[in-house]
Amino acid sequence: MTWRRPIPTVGDRTSAAQRAAAPDAWAFDPATIDALHTVIAARRDIRRFRPDPVPDDLVRSVLDAGHRAPSVGHSQPWRFITVRAATTRDRAAHIADRERLRQAEQLEPDRRQRLLDLQLEGIREAPIGVVVACDRRTPAAGVLGRATFADTDVWSCACAIENIWLAARAAGLGVGWVTLFPPAELADLVGLPSGVETLGWLCLGWPDERPPDPGLERNGWSRRMPLDDVIIAERWPADGGAPAAPPSFLAAPSGAAIVAARDSGDDLLTAPGSLGVLDATVNRVLALSGETPTAGTLVVIAADHPVTRHAVSAYPTSVTAEVLDATRCGESLGAVAARRAGLRVVAERATPLLPQGDLLETDALDIADVDSLVSTGRRLGREAATRGLVCLGEIGIGNTTVAAALVCALLEASPQKTVGLGVNADAAMLDRKRAVVDGALTRARAHYGSRLAKPRTALAALGGPEFAMLTGVVLGAAAEGAPVVLDGLATSVAALLAVGMEPGARAALVAGQHSREQAHQLVLTELGLEPLLDLRFRAGEGVAACLAAQLLLSALSIRQETGRVT
Repeated sequence: MTWRRPIPTVGDRTSAAQRAAAPDAWAFDPATIDALHTVIAARRDIRRFRPDPVPDDLVRSVLDAGHRAPSVGHSQPWRFITVRAATTRDRAAHIADRERLRQAEQLEPDRRQRLLDLQLEGIREAPIGVVVACDRRTPAAGVLGRATFADTDVWSCACAIENIWLAARAAGLGVGWVTLFPPAELADLVGLPSGVETLGWLCLGWPDERPPDPGLERNGWSRRMPLDDVIIAERWPADGGAPAAPPSFLAAPSGAAIVAARDSGDDLLTAPGSLGVLDATVNRVLALSGETPTAGTLVVIAADHPVTRHAVSAYPTSVTAEVLDATRCGESLGAVAARRAGLRVVAERATPLLPQGDLLETDALDIADVDSLVSTGRRLGREAATRGLVCLGEIGIGNTTVAAALVCALLEASPQKTVGLGVNADAAMLDRKRAVVDGALTRARAHYGSRLAKPRTALAALGGPEFAMLTGVVLGAAAEGAPVVLDGLATSVAALLAVGMEPGARAALVAGQHSREQAHQLVLTELGLEPLLDLRFRAGEGVAACLAAQLLLSALSIRQETGRVT
């Protein structure tokens, strides 16, 4: 006997048989689909606006579209602060104007002029500003889906912005997304509490332009990549077929800035170059931004390394956590040195999401973890740059083996020239380290070939979490025009990786010391850096970087306070 299927009065009324018979039946009609793709293709970043008011119900409708965006764990973390007051919009526009000029100073000359030619925001003209904020006060572990991908709340808010953009475009409104703000300043402008972060400012109003193509594409800034260049089947290619990295236009200081910095010491009541390497370093620091730093931050990154299972270190891996805890408490050697130098301390653990390899048998990191850790480091570097000098330190039992392997890959050196004895190691341990590095290189070169000399590939095959994050710190600080003071071999290798990714970062580097590690001089020579200290240090943690920073800050003060001649 056949019975009728009970059909619910709410929810999904379809049956499995119906869905199997017509798996495409959930699609909209062709006209609706065409309309959707028309709106998507016509979305533009609008910079010029009419002053005409936007009806409140239309504003609410657009924000409702944002509120219907997908969110991890249905957390709905977005908050929309609407700003109509002219005084607030003018203050926001002033910040954006300032940051536009600052960013222009970091670019190559041609790109700098193109940037200054562009109108990048319509904050003053648009009648409404919408500051999109992400409420992150709930711990990630307490939201379904965030325990593993902690930033999915921010991604959810980005989806809300896209919904707002599309709904506005469909209604004939223009939206411009402005991110030319230090996040803390924008948050302070609209009174965001701790734990609520901004994603930028949306200009909302009737457009005073109707661009047929994206503005930056129309102005020759860039072109849309072919779709086939961004689609990857199954997994990231391992044989040279990977998409190219996005271009960087980070520039070194101009010749005029370099000469001006040098000239600032020519009229001192002393012989030119009387401070030797310090004078040359002061000149380079002043050329970066024209400002004299008076303080700074020690950024210490810690990580574990599975390579220690091959008995390449004289200390247990537990030491990494202990020194990190001591750094956070202000009692490690590096933290005390930072305090004596007047530097604040930022200490973070670099932890990849996927399992790490031991270099010898498997890759150290997944490429996605490399990119994520570099991105996190960039953020830390930008934040640290706001306080002046950025000093680097690291904590990681086993990371001198990792550093040696990376130097071999990046500079085509041999383990005999890169692997050092290490603290408290003996001859047998040195032989094991060299054998591990040699085996790791053999494995990685067989798999990657010449691509092993590329920074991202080297980090994935032979690197470690702190190396990736420190690479990002260098890039983030350099982009803000902050001097980056290196410590020992590990931080110098991170700088070498950063320069490989963005050559303009080289101008920001200061070699704090020449350490006892055998490969360190190879790296400093490749970077063209002469160290400020050569005291045979074996300590990591940023100790030498802090001492060098103290010396550099003193030299900068001497340059300012010494008498002048006519």
